Amino acid sequence: MSAAAVEHPCDDEPETLLETANRLTEQLPGHRVEIIGGVITVAPPADGPHANALTTLMVPFIAAGLHGEESRVLQAIGLWLPGGPQDFAIPDLAIVDADFDEHPRENNSYDPACFRLVLEVTSGNYQNDLRNKVTAYAQAKIPVYVIVDRKHGRVHVLTEPLPGGYDRHEVYAPGQQAPLPASIGAEVSLNVDELVRAGRPKR
Repeated sequence: MSAAAVEHPCDDEPETLLETANRLTEQLPGHRVEIIGGVITVAPPADGPHANALTTLMVPFIAAGLHGEESRVLQAIGLWLPGGPQDFAIPDLAIVDADFDEHPRENNSYDPACFRLVLEVTSGNYQNDLRNKVTAYAQAKIPVYVIVDRKHGRVHVLTEPLPGGYDRHEVYAPGQQAPLPASIGAEVSLNVDELVRAGRPKR
């Protein structure tokens, strides 16, 4: 996560947090602007290995039939969060109910009840994915939160959301398979070796 300078336009009405976030989105093409816990975060464009890991992740979900009539596998879809009056996130990848577009909220975001799983592939802002978003996604009652931690070469699977976080937090290392709950709509296990390799920047 990187800090971005915030300039306020010269008018009588101060900008709302959401207006500031949307202005930053326009000023910083390719950056991901979110509001988590009432705080604007700005992440720079992801690198190639990040995109490679995301595509690698989509393969088992699509192969399991999760991009079909019952659910869809989507990148960078807006998720409206209950943690603050203007909070929203844009997870790297999500599995949502197929009728998600019938449940819009504000700011091109959708009701969290449509989300079966959200997934983040870490970049320089990995602390945000491993801390702030854990609380935010749990408060939104997202059933499954998966984190591909590129810095430490691990895959985290968090389930059973509570108000302050997730009750279950399993961590998988290279050489292991990371099984996901069948509640996402299919039996899927993630190959940790494959994901770590896909997301590793070349030196």
